[in-house]
Amino acid sequence: MTSNSAPLMQPAPRYPVPAEEARLRVRDFADGLSVRRTVRDFSDRPIPDGVIEQAVRAAGSAPSGANLQPWRFVVVTDPQVRRALRTAAETEEREFYQRRASREWLDALAPLGTDWRKPFLETAPGLIVVFEVHKGPSSPKPYYVKESVGIAVGFLLAALHQAGLATLTHTPSPMRFLNQILQRPQEERGYLIIPVGYPTDEAQVPVIDKKPLREILVWS
Repeated sequence: MTSNSAPLMQPAPRYPVPAEEARLRVRDFADGLSVRRTVRDFSDRPIPDGVIEQAVRAAGSAPSGANLQPWRFVVVTDPQVRRALRTAAETEEREFYQRRASREWLDALAPLGTDWRKPFLETAPGLIVVFEVHKGPSSPKPYYVKESVGIAVGFLLAALHQAGLATLTHTPSPMRFLNQILQRPQEERGYLIIPVGYPTDEAQVPVIDKKPLREILVWS
């Protein structure tokens, strides 16, 4: 197909849902997600076979600029690789907490009790490392990359939560060590590391509130 030819089309999918059932479905979905929390203490309980694959499949269904799907999901389970990722990430995080972060930023993080130590990168049974895919030898120039990958990550987190798994979103900066350790090409740029697993019996999370609907929803 040339750039001037008409795209191949098909009928739009339709999922007829009665009005009351639609309200119940979306309410139940929102109720389920409302109990999702970031977890930092993971047990060694294995992740059921096939769950991560299906969650990534859900992520891959996200919309993207020009449908170029500029994402790559690298699943890491090897203990030695997880340890290497932790060591490299903590090097960057120590620099962030001790030198790069502003006082305002550190004050915002203080209630969450985080610091440069990231043991979850080693203790979680699985890590999903998300990359943005930019123009390269085998990939075209993408559009709206961060927006597209962000939507896909949202799908991924929701799918993993549906499976009863706990997650955490970790964004060390800079992230070029991900390419080196995971042997990824230069056109792939680190976006996020997601530890995945089950919380320990002793795991706790900070007491926080989400903004109520009246503060985040505006009708016009």
